Amino acid sequence: MERHVFDEDGTSRTQHRAANDGTVTPEMARVAEREGLKPDDVRAEVARGRMVIPANRHHAALDPMAIGLKARVKINANIGSSPTTSSLDEEVQKLELSQGWGADTVMDLSTGKRIRETRQAILDVSTVPIGTVPIYEALERVTTAEDVSIDLLMEVITEQAEQGVDYMTIHAGVLLEHLALCQHRVTGIVSRGGGLLGRWMVHHEQQNPLYEHFDRVLAVCAEHDVTISLGDGLRPGSIADASDAAQFAELDTLGELVGRCWDAGVQCMVEGPGHVPLHQLQENVERQQRVCREAPFYTLGPLVTDVAPGYDHITSAIGAAVVGWHGTSMLCYVTPKEHLGLPDAEDVKQGLIAYRIAAHAADLARGGAHGARAARWDRGVSQARFDFDWNRQFDLSVDPDTARAMHDETLSDDYFKTAEFCSMCGPKYCPMHNFRDVDWGRLQQLGAERTRASAERARVGAD
Repeated sequence: MERHVFDEDGTSRTQHRAANDGTVTPEMARVAEREGLKPDDVRAEVARGRMVIPANRHHAALDPMAIGLKARVKINANIGSSPTTSSLDEEVQKLELSQGWGADTVMDLSTGKRIRETRQAILDVSTVPIGTVPIYEALERVTTAEDVSIDLLMEVITEQAEQGVDYMTIHAGVLLEHLALCQHRVTGIVSRGGGLLGRWMVHHEQQNPLYEHFDRVLAVCAEHDVTISLGDGLRPGSIADASDAAQFAELDTLGELVGRCWDAGVQCMVEGPGHVPLHQLQENVERQQRVCREAPFYTLGPLVTDVAPGYDHITSAIGAAVVGWHGTSMLCYVTPKEHLGLPDAEDVKQGLIAYRIAAHAADLARGGAHGARAARWDRGVSQARFDFDWNRQFDLSVDPDTARAMHDETLSDDYFKTAEFCSMCGPKYCPMHNFRDVDWGRLQQLGAERTRASAERARVGAD
């Protein structure tokens, strides 16, 4: 896709700057097509900062998409190698699997060796935006976290931007004065980036270098049109720590940084918790939208309880559906391996299926054009179910292969695989089958007769 690069005065042309100048870019036009919106409505949302189009001009394979209140609720999948597990080929497989199962963006969180090569292999085949956390790669180039410098961070950010990364998590909102607020937390700091920067600040007795030099970060991101994902380095990692002073102190700083991004012509979104109980979810979304002036909210889950290791794709999908309903624009999936280990291909699938369901439920609840589209999908599945059109029901489902296999595995005879009942109820007890056999004409007659009889009894009683 042809990309806008520079204005006549040599200024880097970002989506945000083009939108504010009244220009509908090719990326905006593509987003409008995919979202069922008018191109100028997309432009207006990008200009306002309520929608972002992560589209590094060097990412040749990208099919542009949008994250924002007027777009469908989106899903991010995290992949990436670790120092002890996985390989380049496995990460590319995870990327392709993520795209196949409906991820709207993918974050490469690789650590260990061959980070750059892994990222390049992913960028070469990815049609969805790719995100990274640059501080991870910076740490791989030094011995300890204390050895990281702002020059090294800028070197990594610049290299990743030149390579084609579409958005980067930058933990610039964790400040030295916030750290004391974490002292009595049950789980302390659970963000890898937040923890690394906290350690650095305490050791050097200096402010967060990414905050102090945020203008340098903005300059690189503006040059390559990289969207900044403002990281929540102090997100709560347990229900006990949810909605505490540390979390909200950082959020206030992120609100400040949103304004600085927009002033620099850089698109941004804001990352959020974490672990939050159900009754605090709406408050968390509304507070972020107020403090950050409706910049897109991007949440990890949230997990609504801590008691289900091995099933956290479920505990988090519950929270994701609720925050999506209340205004979160992108949901970062959680796999069954959360808190336990590096996800494999099957874990990626399970996480994405759970989050596709959550995002769809959120679209339904939000209403509007996307809600109507979601409702049509639901109605199609329901009608196929009532018609006992098994193949259409499978084809319309989130995971057709699993639905078909579950239906067929208990039915050895091919006749039963197309019958107007399933193995749960059988032909005698199937309520939908029995409902279809009702004589509706006779039922209406009976209703009319009973109405007349009731009216007659009432008249006699009145006399």
